[in-house]
Amino acid sequence: MAETQQVSKQEPRPVQAPGDTERVIRPAVDIFEDQSGITLRADMPGVSRDSLDIRIDRDTLSVEAQASISTPEKMEALHAEVQSTRYQRSFSLSGELDTDNVEANLKDGVLTLRIHKRAEHQPRKIEVQSTC
Repeated sequence: MAETQQVSKQEPRPVQAPGDTERVIRPAVDIFEDQSGITLRADMPGVSRDSLDIRIDRDTLSVEAQASISTPEKMEALHAEVQSTRYQRSFSLSGELDTDNVEANLKDGVLTLRIHKRAEHQPRKIEVQSTC
């Protein structure tokens, strides 16, 4: 069984995108690495698969989404922790990752990305032969 190691975790916080007047939320992200690649989990409540935009450009992974957070009919929010419904986050990727081999899954407001390592960077077992 491969051991999994937690690399980082950050709390969501609204930030201002450069040159943009709209505030965005940096979603909380956990990144785990094992022998065959990395798994990234991002908390993005209110996001649908259709509003999610995941891109890899050279060595940069970008995740953007628009959340749909509705208020019940005939009600008005007196206090709102979330002031923006736009998520945005980007990451620099290691050259050992195979950016052509990425799996993405969105379930219950959690985006899970799996990026495999290139075959030449994955551990392999060397078979020992005996000579008599």
